[in-house]
Amino acid sequence: MEQVENGVGAGMIKGVTWRKSRHSGGNGNCVEVASLPGGGVAVRNSRDPEGPALVYTREEVFAFFAGVRDGEFDFMIS
Repeated sequence: MEQVENGVGAGMIKGVTWRKSRHSGGNGNCVEVASLPGGGVAVRNSRDPEGPALVYTREEVFAFFAGVRDGEFDFMIS
């Protein structure tokens, strides 16, 4: 698979499995992620599965998850 560019239509990313959190309700208000060949991660809005995908490196995703675990974004849900 060729390099996936940031903002490409998520439906154009072939051969990946999109996953969402088991904490997502049945209302469609969630994000989905897919591992990309080469180690990147694509993120899409579950309400618009053909819409744009944001593409991040593994390092960017690990840094974000570490911040979530450390409570750095708790202010957003208070």
